Amino acid sequence: MTPRAGTLIAVGALVAGTVTVLPASASATTPGGTAPAPRPAAPLRWSGCATAAYPRLQCATLKVPLDHDRPTGRTITLALTRVAHTATTYQGPLLVNPGGPGGSGRGMAGYVAAALKPEVAAQYDVIGFDPRGVGRSEPALDCRPGHFAPVRPDSVPRGADEERAGVERAQAFAKACGDKYADVLPYIDTVSTAKDLDAIRAALGAPKLNYLGYSYGTYLGAVYARLFPERVRRMALDSVVNPHGVWYEDNLAQDYAFDTRHKDFTAWVARNDATYRLGTDPGEVDAAWYRMREELRTTPAGGRVGPGELEDTFLPGGYYDGYWPRLAGAFAAYVNDADPAPLVKAYEALGAADAATDNGYSVYTSVQCRDAAWPRDWNVWRKDNWEAHTKAPFSTWNNAWYNAPCAFWPVASLTPPDVTNDRLPPVLILQATEDAATPYEGGVALHRMLSGSSLVVDQGGGNHGVTLAGNACLDTHLDTYLATGTVPRGAAGSEADAVCETLPEPEPAKADAARGDAPTAGTALHGLLGHEQ
Repeated sequence: MTPRAGTLIAVGALVAGTVTVLPASASATTPGGTAPAPRPAAPLRWSGCATAAYPRLQCATLKVPLDHDRPTGRTITLALTRVAHTATTYQGPLLVNPGGPGGSGRGMAGYVAAALKPEVAAQYDVIGFDPRGVGRSEPALDCRPGHFAPVRPDSVPRGADEERAGVERAQAFAKACGDKYADVLPYIDTVSTAKDLDAIRAALGAPKLNYLGYSYGTYLGAVYARLFPERVRRMALDSVVNPHGVWYEDNLAQDYAFDTRHKDFTAWVARNDATYRLGTDPGEVDAAWYRMREELRTTPAGGRVGPGELEDTFLPGGYYDGYWPRLAGAFAAYVNDADPAPLVKAYEALGAADAATDNGYSVYTSVQCRDAAWPRDWNVWRKDNWEAHTKAPFSTWNNAWYNAPCAFWPVASLTPPDVTNDRLPPVLILQATEDAATPYEGGVALHRMLSGSSLVVDQGGGNHGVTLAGNACLDTHLDTYLATGTVPRGAAGSEADAVCETLPEPEPAKADAARGDAPTAGTALHGLLGHEQ
């Protein structure tokens, strides 16, 4: 699911060459039906857009129908990237998606092509894309620029006036989206994006596609597979959205999971008291964090980091423990030395919003609010979120306000498709047991819904996005699957088909060394996946 703020990695040059694809009613099957043959598509025109890191990167654009039920009507443009195959053996396109909704995927092609085993990557055209509404796709949504400008009101409302202000802020965002994009919002949803995937497949001239999706990208993949089961060749899904909770219940489940993950962080800080000097008792460290939060309510750090911004800064630690040394260093400097500067730097690196964040959030709300029903009675939100907050205070209300525009969304919600599927080749599912953004139960649920799928478990791991991030065991399963189509099979009655030992927790770093993160596979991947909720 979408991270909340932070810097997304962009790809260098502008795209060039546009092709229009008009699939017959998106060539979608109705469940149990037969897909009509796709219309022939002109080949995409690729041009070089190399970067220093990815010298073979190419770019193109593709026009698709805004409304796939009206294939000859208005079109929108998708921005694509590619690293072409080099091996004699060619296994077709591998589409990659970093999640969100609202995440830019153009940077994923180069990363995945470089991170896979070279002989495996060489057999695929690795394709990245900005989904409809995102990044360099057109139109790119930006409902209310500056919505996350600091310092926001404290996310935890203290009294009716503060709660009313939060509701009015959410209403203002929903109204701004409706005012600016009334003609587009009915078509910013997961089913429409899945049909875009099939338009990309058709434009690539491939009878079937291969797919690697992270986070929300797992749900996008599952919806695509439901609509077009006969067009799935291989599909790997990493850190899985629970299809049973789309989207209100899934967000409430996140609140409890992120609170647990935050306690994992404070326990790690306590174990490393020799470095951080915040105490050896995790409870004491946790209390110190909340005291810091309370102080920032009256005196924001650097005039920029109040309680909401503090939560935005530390939330990435729930996605990826590689950020823990930086966060702990900033925390310790503030508490022990009364020095807010490292905290401000951490906020600017991990939590501050920019234009890409505004765009990503606009698409996030547009998709989630449209995909499925949300309570339209604010009293339901108040009851559910106070109940969660009493047990899981770390980010419950922050998450509530992040999603609150859906209570007032100007477009009616759809009914999510049932992604249960028995018409697919083996699907590889990869899931960490302590993942906060997409809790473990989601991986198990989708495993049961996709007949013949295989579940590989990162045992004890809490990171979100576990393949191509430095775990050789998990990467071997992914490489083997993409190379041969083979998935592991566990013993009869076992929940997991294979179990990998999680990576060691990070080593502590002193405050003066916490100004940046050493470049690793994990930090590179999580930069692409985003640092937000």
